[in-house]
Amino acid sequence: MLPIIKTSDADRIFNLINHLNPTEKTKEVRQLVSEIQKAKKVTDAAMPRKVIQLGSYFEVKFEKQDQLIAMTLELPENADLTTSKLSLFSPLGVALIGYKEGDRVDWPLPVGRRIIQILKVKNPEAVPVS
Repeated sequence: MLPIIKTSDADRIFNLINHLNPTEKTKEVRQLVSEIQKAKKVTDAAMPRKVIQLGSYFEVKFEKQDQLIAMTLELPENADLTTSKLSLFSPLGVALIGYKEGDRVDWPLPVGRRIIQILKVKNPEAVPVS
């Protein structure tokens, strides 16, 4: 199961990463680069609706736990856990980008390897061009 990412998001993320200081290129940033490199790239118009991407609202559950997590995936400068905005550069953000509603993602998190069930994904509606 390969992640799917819009080419516009991939370009935006790589541009952001290329402008990071070397000390900001964490393990998670390196994992993100690897995930994007192996991902299937699609145009914005071809992006499936239920795939986690920048700006996606999602609900996930860790297998063997009853905790539901509901957040929106954001660029690091917009992240704010008090308002449920998760940084793309966080371990969970890296784990989930490009995967779709219904997927089970097996990923090493700081608390250990976890299987994450993606229960719901909602993406912002595109604004029609006038």
